[in-house]
Amino acid sequence: MLYATFAIRAPSSLAKIGPGFDVTGLALSLYLELRLHRPLEDVVRPPAQFQSQLRGRWRRQPAPRPPGKPHRPRRLLCPPPPRPARLPVETHVHVINPIPLGRGLRSSGAAVVAGVMLGGEAGGLHHLADERLFDFCFMIERHPDNIGATLFGGVVGTYLKPLSPEDVARVEIPLSGVIPDPQPAGTEDTGKQPPEPPVEIGHHIRFPWAKDIKAVAIVPEFEVPIAPPRGVLPETYPRQDIIFKLQRIALLPVAFGQSPPDPDLIYLAMQDKLHQQYRMGLVPGLTGGLLGVCLFGSGPTILALAMDSFEEIAERIIGLFRKQDITCKWLPLEPAEGTKVIR
Repeated sequence: MLYATFAIRAPSSLAKIGPGFDVTGLALSLYLELRLHRPLEDVVRPPAQFQSQLRGRWRRQPAPRPPGKPHRPRRLLCPPPPRPARLPVETHVHVINPIPLGRGLRSSGAAVVAGVMLGGEAGGLHHLADERLFDFCFMIERHPDNIGATLFGGVVGTYLKPLSPEDVARVEIPLSGVIPDPQPAGTEDTGKQPPEPPVEIGHHIRFPWAKDIKAVAIVPEFEVPIAPPRGVLPETYPRQDIIFKLQRIALLPVAFGQSPPDPDLIYLAMQDKLHQQYRMGLVPGLTGGLLGVCLFGSGPTILALAMDSFEEIAERIIGLFRKQDITCKWLPLEPAEGTKVIR
């Protein structure tokens, strides 16, 4: 029997960079990899067998599910193929994940994008452009800055188009950039043919990035769940805080793309008054004195942009955590290209 083998490589990402709350994302050089091994023969002996294997330090086995109730990612990841979705027997997917879980480096976003790409490749949907795959990713992840950076690579700004009244009425389609966690992203009865999302829900613009700027990620050894960081954000903001944010986000593309980089401009562009200052309190050891750096998403991982002295910068921030008896490691990262299929 002949077999087909390919891999999908999806980068981690930093979302909500600086003042870009739910807008900006940066793909980084730490990758989730899926490796598919399946027979070329188009013969399926029901029920089809699907085997997966997780490798890497940051892995979790999914919780058991009742028969006939696959995990939501497996049910929703794949775009609907032109015929019933059936994987041949002896199909194996190996998952290699070095991305820390629950630390803000968007391992979930990388999994969503890699899963959608896997569905497209395994289902023979090669006619779907990345922009259309973005719509399917958005049905699941619901944060365009997360999946936009991972899918398209580099540093991106994302935005949503207004939905028609008919699309708004569909529970499977996001009503905004973020759906409350208790609300399901899809109904239980979608079956083998899940509803297709509207075309071009989200859009992205790729910003320039000066090659001299590197990313230093400081990763504490604890997790921050999504719900508490969202809960600490106020319902309303003073007008001056909104203006402050708009001014800084207008600087962001220029600050990142200027060569040689201007440290003072980057320092100003990374400031924020909408979410960073509120979420810093959820990360023990951090203080308001860490201006010019930001949290990875909801944290607790810290990003510092630098052109040199990477270890010295990392040790300075790790020292703050050490005072709280929190162990950290640091990773030197660079902007990455988007998700790729490797044959």
